[in-house]
Amino acid sequence: KGKTPVEVYNEVQTAYGDKGMNRMSVFKWCREVKNGRTSVHDDQRSGRPSILTDDIVEKIESALRDDRRLTMDELSAMFPQISRSLLHETITEPLGYRKLSARWVPKQLTDQHKLNRVEAGQEFLRRYKLHGDEFLRSIVTGDETWKSAAEAHRILLQTYGDNALSDTTCRDWFRRFKNNDFELEDKERSGAPKKFQDKALEQFLDEDSSQTLSELGKILQVDESTVSKRLKGLGMIQKQGHWVPRALKEKRPLYAQRHDKVILLHDNARPHVTKPVKTYLETLKWEVLPHPLYSPDIAPSDFHLFRSMAHGLADRRFHSYEEAQKWIDSWIASKDMSFFRRGIHVLPERWEKVVSSDGQYFK
Repeated sequence: KGKTPVEVYNEVQTAYGDKGMNRMSVFKWCREVKNGRTSVHDDQRSGRPSILTDDIVEKIESALRDDRRLTMDELSAMFPQISRSLLHETITEPLGYRKLSARWVPKQLTDQHKLNRVEAGQEFLRRYKLHGDEFLRSIVTGDETWKSAAEAHRILLQTYGDNALSDTTCRDWFRRFKNNDFELEDKERSGAPKKFQDKALEQFLDEDSSQTLSELGKILQVDESTVSKRLKGLGMIQKQGHWVPRALKEKRPLYAQRHDKVILLHDNARPHVTKPVKTYLETLKWEVLPHPLYSPDIAPSDFHLFRSMAHGLADRRFHSYEEAQKWIDSWIASKDMSFFRRGIHVLPERWEKVVSSDGQYFK
């Protein structure tokens, strides 16, 4: 009839209501008919069945929004009820995503997205023109990738087999993390003396290096003298209100002075825009550089760091967290300072491309 798939779907809903064919099936059949198919009977096929529902499509889209760096292997493990080919077709067609710098992004940016990219680029280039390399030297960037509870459980099973945490336990931990509870020690029970490990103290300092002895003591539920002794044992000293390693002060005496000069560049992933993160950055008095949505092509961690690391990780499998951490530490140590500096110093050139192309993607 010359109607669009959306129009056909609306007519099916009007005629049959909830008993009618779902949206994905309508879109699929419209495509089949457009390609010349005349039979309405299912083709004979082998392998696992592919049953696609609107609910599954919504879950796929939610997974991509949560972690745009998911691979097809990881997505296939998360959605075993549909075939890999149908999964890829769903991501690229109705959902309209493609891979750019190892991230899933919309195939076509909206006019507003492109405008946001251009405006962010113009502001970046304006500041670069005013301050030159001094502006670039103030920029600090970073990123992370994270897993859903289901995917984390699958990886644990592959690594530890029967000794892995149960799916329920895995989900419990993810629920705690979601509620900003990152304490890995068992909850204190009555009658048990309070103890803490050095790694717990280091973790709190990583989160906020400006915490006082009193604040750390309250968090760890010990007295200030105990905290002070542990800090000395770790070689930590206070400099301008921040706890820093003594060795770091000796090697980089200007480090502590840099706290009020840091310009942070990170994307709009959910972990970066949560209220606790924003509040913490405000306490550090760090400036957050504007970064438009769907822009891994101008995020150094994506187009430079992770891309290079991916080559070394190709076909490599780790059997424990410690093994993976050791490899990553070794890989980072193998790179000289110029490698990391390059990721920041190519930003003006990349922003020029964004502005001159009216906000389009580029590789």
